[in-house]
Amino acid sequence: MEYPLQQLLQVIADFMLPFARVSAMMFIMVAFGAKNIPTRVKAAFCAAFIVMIMPVVPPVKDVNLMSLNLVVQMIQQIIIGLAIGFISQIFVQAFVTAGQILATQTGLGFAAMADPANGVSVPAIGQFYLILATLLFLVYDGHLIMFQMVVFSFESLPINGQWMDVNKYWQVAEFGSWIIATALAITLAPVTAMLVVNIAFGVLTRTAPQLNIFSIGMPISMLAGLLIMWLTMDTFLFHFNLNWQHGIEYTCKLIGC
Repeated sequence: MEYPLQQLLQVIADFMLPFARVSAMMFIMVAFGAKNIPTRVKAAFCAAFIVMIMPVVPPVKDVNLMSLNLVVQMIQQIIIGLAIGFISQIFVQAFVTAGQILATQTGLGFAAMADPANGVSVPAIGQFYLILATLLFLVYDGHLIMFQMVVFSFESLPINGQWMDVNKYWQVAEFGSWIIATALAITLAPVTAMLVVNIAFGVLTRTAPQLNIFSIGMPISMLAGLLIMWLTMDTFLFHFNLNWQHGIEYTCKLIGC
């Protein structure tokens, strides 16, 4: 059986350009983009995913694998994939920031541990929030929604189409500023409760100066912080659902679905 050269080039281009977009999203997406997952496993998963969606992806036009236009198109696909995956990463990092704020206010900031997903050292509470948000992301099929979004993007942002509007890049930057607002909303009740505890310590210091506030203040602050975090844990799911819907809306605005 013989295959014409142009047909082989068409198949390679139809595989390579979508692979660039999907792999760029995969390497930065929550859970799948973790550093402890081998790169070969990620690449194999992306290749299998591209083989499954190739029949529904519009074919590439003007195939020329040795042209500068192909390089430009590869860069375009990588940027689109990174933008889609970056939104999911921002969504989870909002909860990590909330954990770091809570750890600082409760005196648990010195309890740090290595984050295998990002390769940095973060407070233990931040790592706990990261694990919890990642598990909820997988339980609520967030990874399947991200794969569905990238498939829809081939219709709204075709491979041979124009570059994304500049306003869409600005939307991604605005979504990045949403981390602090979300983190403050999550930690508003615990931080307020810790403020009341610190005011109580200040009153105790004025009424009983003979007490060593530095020796008893730190253990009580940590215990109070853990108790407050436990009492306010039921609001975590509420914030997750609210912010995840917000993230889906931003992703839809980005790809124009």
